[in-house]
Amino acid sequence: MDVAIPRGNVRVDNLTFLNALLYAIENGCKWRALPKEFGKWSTIYKRFRRWSETGVLERVFDQLKEEFLLEIDLSVLSLDSTSIKASPDATGALKKTANKRSDEVEEV
Repeated sequence: MDVAIPRGNVRVDNLTFLNALLYAIENGCKWRALPKEFGKWSTIYKRFRRWSETGVLERVFDQLKEEFLLEIDLSVLSLDSTSIKASPDATGALKKTANKRSDEVEEV
C-alpha cells in the first residue's frame, strides 16, 4: 500500500490517524471532540486535509476496500460543518417600521 512519507516531527503514526478518522466518521463528532488517545485534534485534521488534497486518503481507502478490510463509500463524506447564526436582515426579512416611536413628535 502506497502511503505518504511522514513530514517533520511525526507525533501520530498512520494507524492511529486512520483510527481517529474512522472514529470521527462513525460518531459524527467534531475534530475538537476526538478522544485524547488519538493525539492532538489539530494534527489529525492537518493530516486529513493534506491526504485528502493529494489523493492519499482515497488510495488508502481503495486499498482497504480491495483487501475487504473496510466497506465504505467515499462518494459522500462530510466530517465537519459550521453553523453561523445570521440576523433576520441578512436573510431578506422586512424591517419593522410601524411601531417606531422616534418618528412621532409629541407637542406639549
